[in-house]
Amino acid sequence: MNFEIPTGLTDLLQDFTVAVLRERPDDLINFAADYFTNLRENRPGGQKRGVKFDGEPMENGSDDDDDILDEPPPKRILDSYKRRRQSVCAERYDPDADDEDDDKKVVHPKSDLQRTRLAQAVANILLFKSLDPEQMQEVLDAMFERKVIPDEHVIDQGDDGDNFYVIDSGTYNIFVKIDGADKHVGSYDNTGSFGELALMYNTPRAATIVATSDGILWALDRQTFRRILLKNAYKKRKMFENLLDNVPMLKTLEQYERMKVADALMTQIFEDGEVIIRQGDSADCMYFVEDGVVRIAMKNKDDPDKELEVTRCKQGDYFGELALVTNNPRAASAYAVGKTKVARLDVHAFERLLGPCKELMKRNIELYEEQIHEIFGSKLQLQDSQ
Repeated sequence: MNFEIPTGLTDLLQDFTVAVLRERPDDLINFAADYFTNLRENRPGGQKRGVKFDGEPMENGSDDDDDILDEPPPKRILDSYKRRRQSVCAERYDPDADDEDDDKKVVHPKSDLQRTRLAQAVANILLFKSLDPEQMQEVLDAMFERKVIPDEHVIDQGDDGDNFYVIDSGTYNIFVKIDGADKHVGSYDNTGSFGELALMYNTPRAATIVATSDGILWALDRQTFRRILLKNAYKKRKMFENLLDNVPMLKTLEQYERMKVADALMTQIFEDGEVIIRQGDSADCMYFVEDGVVRIAMKNKDDPDKELEVTRCKQGDYFGELALVTNNPRAASAYAVGKTKVARLDVHAFERLLGPCKELMKRNIELYEEQIHEIFGSKLQLQDSQ
């Protein structure tokens, strides 16, 4: 399977990134929805003119900000990059052909103190959330420390991407060249990361980052970034697609819909006996079993201290959807039997992606009620009481 960037995607993503850096919206999702809606309405042939954003202009000590917002950002930014982009071609990346054995793993020695600081710096980096412990260890080994001083340029807009950076300490300003002038569009204060877009999409740097204090950065080289993070994303999708293809409930979804579900899943690992969900808790997700076994148990309402096993879920089974369908607290507890790997789907993705499956899930409630009746001798009402 070849990954080849479609024509126009590079321009689209970079223009959107610049708009986000300039506007700094509080709600990124709503901003993205407005941005792309307005972009569609204002493309050639549209009836409306201009793009209006809900976010307030950023303060940079200049009255020129009003002029910046007067004309449509997508067209203006596209024009400012047009000449430079003509020499940039999309890089094809084929995960199937990428043999990890061909790439020597990069290891930069670190002291215990450095490793502790690095682990803290990357703890909340979204790009690393889907990595398993072994991959995360490889990323930490490959990262190297870079010290900066005030006014030092970490990256410059228009340059090729070489490293992805995670901030350990220091403050940094973000500048974007608009209409030939560098505009201050944001800043980092001792936390954050930058530089991933140029590595992911083979585009020039979308902004200039300048240190405003002494600081320390952790850098990950381009080759390691692509080999671990991009290939991991590809392998993750294929693994989850294979898992979801074997879930009967999801047969009602189209293939592209299952792909969206696969992209929204996040792997979690539980040790033997560990609680995955607890009866009575509020629900914020459901699970699919990737590997291992999950024991489902319920407390007897006549003897709350006694818990009886209801069923067991194996690879390809799912659980935790009941509370999301009924809007009730968890009706049962789930425990890992041995080391167990599950795929977590949060409630927002559940509501957005599994709408076509909800009726089937509701029909399953009757099955659950019959199982409970057989075990406890009384039928527990699981349907939403509203």
